Amino acid sequence: MSQATSQSKPQSAPLLAVRSISKFFGSVIALNEVSMHVNAHEVLCLLGDNGAGKSTLIKILSGVYRPDTGEYLVEGQAVDFNSPREALEHGIATVYQDLAMIPLMSIARNFFLGSEPVKGRGVFRRFDIDFAATTAREEMAKMGIDIRDPSQPVGTLSGGERQSVAIARAVYFGAKVLILDEPTAALGVKQAGVVLRYVAQARARGLGVIFITHNPHHAHAVGDRFTILKRGRAIGTYTKAELSREEMMRMMSGSDELDALSHELSQLEQAQ
Repeated sequence: MSQATSQSKPQSAPLLAVRSISKFFGSVIALNEVSMHVNAHEVLCLLGDNGAGKSTLIKILSGVYRPDTGEYLVEGQAVDFNSPREALEHGIATVYQDLAMIPLMSIARNFFLGSEPVKGRGVFRRFDIDFAATTAREEMAKMGIDIRDPSQPVGTLSGGERQSVAIARAVYFGAKVLILDEPTAALGVKQAGVVLRYVAQARARGLGVIFITHNPHHAHAVGDRFTILKRGRAIGTYTKAELSREEMMRMMSGSDELDALSHELSQLEQAQ
Protein backbone atom coordinates (compact mmCIF):
# COMPACT_ATOMS: atom_id res chain seq x y z
CA MET A 1 0.00 0.00 0.00
CA SER A 2 1.36 3.42 -0.94
CA GLN A 3 2.13 6.07 1.63
CA ALA A 4 -0.51 8.38 0.16
CA THR A 5 -3.17 5.69 0.47
CA SER A 6 -2.36 4.87 4.09
CA GLN A 7 -2.41 8.55 5.04
CA SER A 8 -5.88 8.92 3.51
CA LYS A 9 -7.45 6.57 6.06
CA PRO A 10 -8.39 8.62 9.13
CA GLN A 11 -10.12 5.58 10.64
CA SER A 12 -6.67 4.16 11.47
CA ALA A 13 -6.18 7.01 13.96
CA PRO A 14 -7.51 6.69 17.52
CA LEU A 15 -11.03 7.99 18.01
CA LEU A 16 -9.69 10.35 20.65
CA ALA A 17 -6.16 11.20 21.77
CA VAL A 18 -4.46 13.78 23.94
CA ARG A 19 -0.72 14.41 23.81
CA SER A 20 1.25 16.00 26.63
CA ILE A 21 -1.65 18.08 27.90
CA SER A 22 -1.26 20.17 31.05
CA LYS A 23 -3.69 22.30 33.02
CA PHE A 24 -2.78 24.93 35.61
CA PHE A 25 -4.92 26.79 38.10
CA GLY A 26 -2.64 29.56 39.26
CA SER A 27 0.34 27.86 40.86
CA VAL A 28 -1.51 24.54 41.13
CA ILE A 29 -0.61 21.94 38.51
CA ALA A 30 -3.80 19.91 37.99
CA LEU A 31 -2.46 17.92 35.02
CA ASN A 32 1.15 17.61 33.92
CA GLU A 33 2.09 16.28 30.46
CA VAL A 34 -0.68 13.65 30.27
CA SER A 35 -1.00 11.53 27.11
CA MET A 36 -3.60 8.86 26.36
CA HIS A 37 -5.84 7.59 23.55
CA VAL A 38 -8.84 5.35 22.97
CA ASN A 39 -9.71 3.30 19.88
CA ALA A 40 -12.99 2.01 18.52
CA HIS A 41 -14.20 -1.23 20.13
CA GLU A 42 -12.12 -0.49 23.24
CA VAL A 43 -12.62 0.37 26.90
CA LEU A 44 -9.84 2.54 28.31
CA CYS A 45 -9.98 2.85 32.08
CA LEU A 46 -8.61 5.99 33.73
CA LEU A 47 -7.78 5.17 37.31
CA GLY A 48 -6.54 7.21 40.19
CA ASP A 49 -7.22 8.07 43.80
CA ASN A 50 -8.86 11.34 44.86
CA GLY A 51 -6.76 14.27 43.68
CA ALA A 52 -5.13 12.29 40.89
CA GLY A 53 -6.46 14.64 38.20
CA LYS A 54 -9.35 12.55 36.87
CA SER A 55 -11.96 15.31 37.16
CA THR A 56 -9.77 17.86 35.41
CA LEU A 57 -9.02 15.43 32.59
CA ILE A 58 -12.73 14.64 32.14
CA LYS A 59 -13.51 18.35 31.83
CA ILE A 60 -10.82 18.81 29.20
CA LEU A 61 -12.01 15.80 27.19
CA SER A 62 -15.64 16.97 27.38
CA GLY A 63 -14.90 20.58 26.39
CA VAL A 64 -15.50 22.24 29.76
CA TYR A 65 -11.81 23.23 30.12
CA ARG A 66 -9.20 23.94 27.48
CA PRO A 67 -5.71 22.54 28.13
CA ASP A 68 -2.99 25.13 28.74
CA THR A 69 -0.46 23.08 26.79
CA GLY A 70 -0.55 19.98 24.62
CA GLU A 71 -2.70 18.67 21.80
CA TYR A 72 -6.21 17.21 21.57
CA LEU A 73 -7.07 15.08 18.52
CA VAL A 74 -10.31 13.48 17.33
CA GLU A 75 -9.78 10.80 14.66
CA GLY A 76 -6.35 12.24 13.94
CA GLN A 77 -7.50 15.84 13.56
CA ALA A 78 -6.46 18.53 16.05
CA VAL A 79 -9.42 20.16 17.83
CA ASP A 80 -9.87 23.04 20.23
CA PHE A 81 -13.21 22.82 21.98
CA ASN A 82 -14.75 25.91 23.57
CA SER A 83 -17.78 24.15 25.04
CA PRO A 84 -19.25 20.71 25.75
CA ARG A 85 -21.63 21.23 22.82
CA GLU A 86 -18.67 21.45 20.43
CA ALA A 87 -17.28 18.21 21.87
CA LEU A 88 -20.68 16.54 21.45
CA GLU A 89 -20.86 17.70 17.83
CA HIS A 90 -17.60 15.79 17.28
CA GLY A 91 -19.09 12.64 18.85
CA ILE A 92 -17.58 13.03 22.33
CA ALA A 93 -20.37 12.34 24.86
CA THR A 94 -19.87 12.51 28.61
CA VAL A 95 -22.11 10.87 31.19
CA TYR A 96 -21.52 12.46 34.61
CA GLN A 97 -22.36 10.96 37.96
CA ASP A 98 -25.46 13.15 38.39
CA LEU A 99 -26.67 11.98 34.92
CA ALA A 100 -28.41 15.33 34.17
CA MET A 101 -31.85 13.72 34.44
CA ILE A 102 -35.13 14.94 35.91
CA PRO A 103 -36.47 12.22 38.24
CA LEU A 104 -40.17 13.14 37.90
CA MET A 105 -40.09 13.10 34.09
CA SER A 106 -40.59 9.93 32.10
CA ILE A 107 -37.85 7.74 30.67
CA ALA A 108 -38.83 8.81 27.16
CA ARG A 109 -38.71 12.52 27.98
CA ASN A 110 -35.35 12.16 29.73
CA PHE A 111 -34.04 10.19 26.77
CA PHE A 112 -34.73 13.18 24.48
CA LEU A 113 -34.09 15.92 27.05
CA GLY A 114 -32.86 18.99 25.16
CA SER A 115 -33.50 17.41 21.74
CA GLU A 116 -37.24 16.77 21.90
CA PRO A 117 -38.95 15.33 18.79
CA VAL A 118 -42.05 17.28 17.81
CA LYS A 119 -44.98 16.88 15.45
CA GLY A 120 -47.48 19.34 14.06
CA ARG A 121 -46.95 22.91 12.95
CA GLY A 122 -47.23 26.38 14.43
CA VAL A 123 -49.32 26.52 17.57
CA PHE A 124 -50.08 22.82 17.11
CA ARG A 125 -46.41 21.77 17.51
CA ARG A 126 -46.10 19.38 20.41
CA PHE A 127 -43.85 16.73 21.87
CA ASP A 128 -44.13 13.51 19.87
CA ILE A 129 -44.81 11.14 22.73
CA ASP A 130 -45.30 8.02 20.60
CA PHE A 131 -42.06 8.50 18.67
CA ALA A 132 -40.11 9.21 21.86
CA ALA A 133 -41.48 6.17 23.67
CA THR A 134 -40.95 3.81 20.73
CA THR A 135 -37.44 5.07 20.03
CA ALA A 136 -36.36 4.99 23.68
CA ARG A 137 -37.56 1.39 24.02
CA GLU A 138 -35.92 0.26 20.75
CA GLU A 139 -32.58 1.98 21.37
CA MET A 140 -32.32 0.62 24.89
CA ALA A 141 -33.20 -2.85 23.61
CA LYS A 142 -30.22 -2.62 21.24
CA MET A 143 -28.06 -2.19 24.33
CA GLY A 144 -29.67 -5.26 25.90
CA ILE A 145 -31.89 -3.15 28.16
CA ASP A 146 -35.54 -4.15 28.53
CA ILE A 147 -37.55 -1.29 30.03
CA ARG A 148 -41.02 -2.00 31.32
CA ASP A 149 -42.72 1.28 30.40
CA PRO A 150 -41.07 4.33 28.73
CA SER A 151 -43.67 6.58 30.37
CA GLN A 152 -42.66 5.70 33.92
CA PRO A 153 -40.72 8.37 35.85
CA VAL A 154 -36.98 7.90 35.57
CA GLY A 155 -36.77 8.38 39.33
CA THR A 156 -38.43 4.99 39.81
CA LEU A 157 -35.47 3.24 38.16
CA SER A 158 -32.51 1.82 40.02
CA GLY A 159 -29.14 3.56 39.81
CA GLY A 160 -27.88 1.04 37.28
CA GLU A 161 -30.98 1.41 35.12
CA ARG A 162 -30.64 5.20 35.11
CA GLN A 163 -27.04 4.83 33.98
CA SER A 164 -28.26 2.59 31.18
CA VAL A 165 -30.69 5.28 29.98
CA ALA A 166 -27.87 7.84 29.87
CA ILE A 167 -25.56 5.47 27.97
CA ALA A 168 -28.23 4.48 25.42
CA ARG A 169 -29.14 8.15 24.93
CA ALA A 170 -25.53 9.08 24.17
CA VAL A 171 -25.21 6.22 21.67
CA TYR A 172 -28.47 7.17 19.93
CA PHE A 173 -27.36 10.78 19.45
CA GLY A 174 -24.21 9.72 17.61
CA ALA A 175 -21.52 9.32 20.22
CA LYS A 176 -18.27 7.85 18.93
CA VAL A 177 -16.50 8.18 22.26
CA LEU A 178 -18.40 7.65 25.51
CA ILE A 179 -16.82 9.14 28.64
CA LEU A 180 -18.25 7.68 31.84
CA ASP A 181 -17.52 9.55 35.06
CA GLU A 182 -17.49 7.08 37.96
CA PRO A 183 -20.69 5.31 36.76
CA THR A 184 -20.50 2.60 39.44
CA ALA A 185 -19.38 4.77 42.37
CA ALA A 186 -22.71 4.88 44.21
CA LEU A 187 -23.98 1.44 43.21
CA GLY A 188 -24.11 -1.90 44.95
CA VAL A 189 -22.49 -5.02 43.55
CA LYS A 190 -25.49 -6.17 41.48
CA GLN A 191 -26.24 -2.75 39.97
CA ALA A 192 -22.56 -2.14 39.24
CA GLY A 193 -22.54 -5.40 37.31
CA VAL A 194 -25.51 -4.18 35.27
CA VAL A 195 -23.64 -1.00 34.28
CA LEU A 196 -20.48 -2.93 33.39
CA ARG A 197 -22.52 -5.09 31.01
CA TYR A 198 -23.83 -1.94 29.31
CA VAL A 199 -20.27 -0.66 28.98
CA ALA A 200 -19.36 -3.92 27.24
CA GLN A 201 -22.39 -3.50 24.97
CA ALA A 202 -21.22 0.00 23.96
CA ARG A 203 -17.78 -1.40 23.13
CA ALA A 204 -19.34 -4.17 21.04
CA ARG A 205 -21.22 -1.53 19.03
CA GLY A 206 -17.94 0.09 18.01
CA LEU A 207 -17.63 2.93 20.47
CA GLY A 208 -14.50 3.92 22.27
CA VAL A 209 -15.31 4.03 25.99
CA ILE A 210 -13.31 6.00 28.55
CA PHE A 211 -14.27 4.62 31.93
CA ILE A 212 -13.15 6.85 34.82
CA THR A 213 -13.08 5.10 38.17
CA HIS A 214 -11.15 4.67 41.38
CA ASN A 215 -12.38 1.06 41.70
CA PRO A 216 -9.80 -1.39 40.31
CA HIS A 217 -12.22 -4.32 40.62
CA HIS A 218 -14.70 -2.72 38.21
CA ALA A 219 -11.94 -1.49 35.90
CA HIS A 220 -10.25 -4.87 35.60
CA ALA A 221 -13.57 -6.59 34.88
CA VAL A 222 -14.36 -4.57 31.74
CA GLY A 223 -11.22 -2.67 30.68
CA ASP A 224 -8.94 -3.43 27.73
CA ARG A 225 -6.24 -0.91 28.68
CA PHE A 226 -5.58 1.05 31.85
CA THR A 227 -4.04 4.48 32.32
CA ILE A 228 -3.02 5.22 35.91
CA LEU A 229 -3.12 8.85 37.07
CA LYS A 230 -1.32 10.01 40.16
CA ARG A 231 -0.96 13.61 41.32
CA GLY A 232 -1.72 14.99 37.89
CA ARG A 233 0.61 12.70 35.96
CA ALA A 234 0.00 9.58 33.89
CA ILE A 235 2.40 7.04 35.34
CA GLY A 236 1.71 4.42 32.68
CA THR A 237 -0.74 2.69 30.35
CA TYR A 238 -1.05 -1.10 30.45
CA THR A 239 -3.07 -3.92 28.93
CA LYS A 240 -4.93 -6.41 31.11
CA ALA A 241 -2.22 -8.99 30.43
CA GLU A 242 0.43 -6.58 31.68
CA LEU A 243 -1.27 -5.45 34.87
CA SER A 244 -2.93 -7.57 37.53
CA ARG A 245 -5.66 -6.13 39.71
CA GLU A 246 -3.40 -6.26 42.75
CA GLU A 247 -0.60 -4.40 41.01
CA MET A 248 -3.13 -1.87 39.75
CA MET A 249 -4.20 -1.18 43.34
CA ARG A 250 -0.60 -0.70 44.43
CA MET A 251 0.13 1.70 41.59
CA MET A 252 -2.97 3.77 42.29
CA SER A 253 -2.23 4.21 45.97
CA GLY A 254 1.55 4.00 45.73
CA SER A 255 3.53 1.07 47.08
CA ASP A 256 5.67 3.34 49.24
CA GLU A 257 2.61 4.77 50.97
CA LEU A 258 1.19 1.29 51.54
CA ASP A 259 4.45 0.00 52.94
CA ALA A 260 4.74 3.02 55.22
CA LEU A 261 1.15 2.54 56.42
CA SER A 262 1.73 -1.17 57.11
CA HIS A 263 4.84 -0.30 59.11
CA GLU A 264 2.95 2.37 61.08
CA LEU A 265 0.06 0.02 61.88
CA SER A 266 2.50 -2.67 62.94
CA GLN A 267 4.14 -0.27 65.36
CA LEU A 268 0.76 0.72 66.80
CA GLU A 269 -0.13 -2.94 67.39
CA GLN A 270 3.16 -3.54 69.14
CA ALA A 271 2.65 -0.45 71.34
CA GLN A 272 -0.72 -1.76 72.45
